Amino acid sequence: MKIFSERLVELRKERGLSQATVARDLGVSLGIICYWETNKSDPTATNIAKTARYFNVSADYLLGLGD
Repeated sequence: MKIFSERLVELRKERGLSQATVARDLGVSLGIICYWETNKSDPTATNIAKTARYFNVSADYLLGLGD
């Protein structure tokens, strides 16, 4: 999901957060965040929901289904 990768990087950088901080706050490994951001792995539905809540955006936005 390339759009998820792009939007995750964008949201993280806009808020001045490191990958390590996001990983810790979401309860996933740093490697997972790196994989998501480089589009090497897709997040589970649970992790999409966690990420949406964390950044206060909709899952549709993260998935490129809405603005």
